[in-house]
Parts: sequence; structure tokens; C-alpha cells
Amino acid sequence: MSDSQLWDDVDAYFAALLSPEDEPLQAALRDSDAEGLPHINVAPNQGKLLQLLAQLQGARAILEIGTLGGYSTIWLGRALPADGRLISLEYDAHHADVARRNIARAGLDPIVEVRTGPALESLPKLADENPPPFDLVFIDADKVNNPHYVEWALRLTRTGSLIVVDNVVRGGKVTDAASSDPSVRGTRAALELIAQHPRLEGTAIQTVGSKGHDGFALARVLA
Repeated sequence: MSDSQLWDDVDAYFAALLSPEDEPLQAALRDSDAEGLPHINVAPNQGKLLQLLAQLQGARAILEIGTLGGYSTIWLGRALPADGRLISLEYDAHHADVARRNIARAGLDPIVEVRTGPALESLPKLADENPPPFDLVFIDADKVNNPHYVEWALRLTRTGSLIVVDNVVRGGKVTDAASSDPSVRGTRAALELIAQHPRLEGTAIQTVGSKGHDGFALARVLA
């Protein structure tokens, strides 16, 4: 058995046992696939992890940068109370439309809002609204702008908030300081920002599974 097959099998076992997908989650993936969206959504066990992190935070307000088809948005939205709020930013208008339908089918449209457009344009507009601080920020968009997204997350959070940055391993390429890959360079810059910023305390974890060799960074906002 190959390593990748073993990783897939372990992920399938964990997901079936600990994070089974109900119909709204399965339908979100089916519709995303039917609409031609890329297969880059989080795995079920990763979605459950996001949900648990939000619950551990006691989150009432969540910001997601990168919606895709709304699969991770559903996991996160389910962690919120009935009067909670989740704002998700999606660059692609078609992706956003698919996500809105998936979110509505999951019954989360009263508390979830998907905003369309480049996140670096949406974030200043969001800041101008002076929203209550977000308790959790999930960053899963274009990797080139990861350091900018982390900086905006800091502006829009509070002491004790949690920032999660996905896809930080880049198949192991993140270790290459001389890489010319913009995604690797953006990821490294975000990790260096987390390491050096006086208001952030963080770590990064590499994972293997149905998404291959990958990982995520976690950062807690300090006073």
C-alpha cells in the first residue's frame, strides 16, 4: 500500500467515526463539483477541527477569507450561537453564488454573509464598518497575500482571538528560502510575521491525509 493510500484510508476512518458528513455538507461538495469548483475544500476531519476550535473559543463572530463553495463555512457556522455572525470573503462571483446556495440549504443564511470581491478590497470596507472584534479568523485564500491577510486579521480581532492559516506546508516547499513560487513566498512571509509580531503567539503543524502533505498555522492574538 502506498503512503498516499494509507493517508486516505486513515482520513476516511477518522472522518466516518468522528466527523461524518450530513446531507447539507455532502450536497455542498456535490454542487461545488457540479459547478466546476476546484477540489480544494478542507477535508471533513479538518472541517470538524475548525468547528471545535470555534467552539473552544466560544466564538460569536467569525471571519473567513476564502469561501470557495462554502463547505468550511458550514462547519464554522455551525459552531456559532443563533445570534452569531460569520462573514466570508470570496474573490470569485461564481464561487460565491454556489456558496450562498449551499449555506442557505444548511440553514445558516441568517447568520452567514458571503461578500464578493478581492479580499484586500473587502477588508478595508469591513474595517470601516467598525464591527465587533472577530473571535476567530480562518485564512484560506490566495497564498501570495497571506501576510496581508494576517495583518488585517490582527486589526479585526481582540486579545485572545485565534487566527488559522491553512495550506502552509506547500508539499514541503515551505522550507525553501530561495523559492520563486509566489505561494511559497507568501506563506513564508506570513509564518515569519507570526513568529516576529509582538502581538502574536503561534505554531504550525504539518499534516498528511486526503489532502496530501499539508498543514496549518495557529496564532493567538496577545494584548
